[in-house]
Amino acid sequence: MTDRDLINMAVEASKNAYAPYSRLGMGAALECTDGTVYTGCTVENAALSSSICAERAAVCAAVAAGKHRFRRLAVYAANSMSYCTPCGECRQVLSEFSPEVELLCVRSDGRYVSYKLRALLPNMYSKEHFE
Repeated sequence: MTDRDLINMAVEASKNAYAPYSRLGMGAALECTDGTVYTGCTVENAALSSSICAERAAVCAAVAAGKHRFRRLAVYAANSMSYCTPCGECRQVLSEFSPEVELLCVRSDGRYVSYKLRALLPNMYSKEHFE
């Protein structure tokens, strides 16, 4: 699967976003190490802390299907000319499963940049902190 294929899946997922507050309409496509892909979209709520980011929605779909190792995540915001990086919560959730995951951060015009999660979340909190 190419980067563009994964990005296109994130764009499609964004069309289902419920984002009446931010109006960002975010979508995510998460590629597992076995090649399967799970998508998610933003689901906002008037009680903002109850909102679900597209990235975490995709992670939850993958985990519900028994997948725990991820290769790449494409993140797209329909109404943003900024490169869409995952928020801190999403970064931490991703680090639980795949601290080396590649992030494809996509602008609404389709241009994107790539980061490794460790570059965006150095010194991440991990399972080792409990040992």
